[in-house]
Amino acid sequence: MSDTYLVSGMTCEGCVRAVTNAIQRAVPGAGVNVDLDSGKVTVDGAADESEIARAVADAGFEFGGPA
Repeated sequence: MSDTYLVSGMTCEGCVRAVTNAIQRAVPGAGVNVDLDSGKVTVDGAADESEIARAVADAGFEFGGPA
């Protein structure tokens, strides 16, 4: 199962790594794919949306909900 979310504020590969690492810490074992150009983050695995939102916010980015 995978879910795709919108994340704003990412401008570089460092941002991609920060978002990826934050989500992987919040949801151990989750696969994370970040598309910098579209601002979409796809998370594979069983993850609660609120966990993703909190991880993104804690990393300093804005969670925009489901894409």
